[in-house]
Amino acid sequence: MDSLMPMKSSRKSNDLSGKPSTVAILDAAQRLFLEAGYDGVNLEQVGQAAGVSRQTVYNQFGSKDAVFQEVVERHWQTVRQETASAFAEMENLQSPAAMLRSFASALLRFVTETDQVAFTRLVIAESRSRPWIAAEFYRAGKEPILRAFAGALAAMTSKGLLTCAQPELAAHQFMGLVQEFVIWPKVMAIGDALAELPPSEVVIDEAVTMFLKRYGA
Repeated sequence: MDSLMPMKSSRKSNDLSGKPSTVAILDAAQRLFLEAGYDGVNLEQVGQAAGVSRQTVYNQFGSKDAVFQEVVERHWQTVRQETASAFAEMENLQSPAAMLRSFASALLRFVTETDQVAFTRLVIAESRSRPWIAAEFYRAGKEPILRAFAGALAAMTSKGLLTCAQPELAAHQFMGLVQEFVIWPKVMAIGDALAELPPSEVVIDEAVTMFLKRYGA
């Protein structure tokens, strides 16, 4: 198969709560992919680790590409839901600072409480030979989060609470202010002492302050 394009999954990506074997397969596949890389995993290994047959894995997903896509989709699902909730609550907020802090805190929890760092390392390692892996990782997670965040900034701008003439650019800028400290030093395995990183609370407060100095109404 062409490494530039994945095989499409026949499953609905948000249907993860059906068969217990599906959850077991995805749990096993995620662990194996993060430990051995994409090339180091096959459907038989996934089945063995999940306690099912290779045929069961194939019947549910159709290919290793599709298993990987579902693993990535599930990985991003939690933070997509959490940030969506933060943006939904925005309608009741008159404080851009509160919304920005809520969003930044959700990003921080995602990095520290999930396998985001390990996934990012995997995507970087595999994307040279399989660009679709990086594209899928972006499509499943950062793209919809950025789009939703830009929409929230645009809504606050329309209410006169912010002055974001280019909400998508502003969304990228704010996420960059936060992620530069909370994810990239970890991806590069730079110790906190070596990187001289400030506490996460300080990173968030300073990011919010800087953003509002530029875009505050």
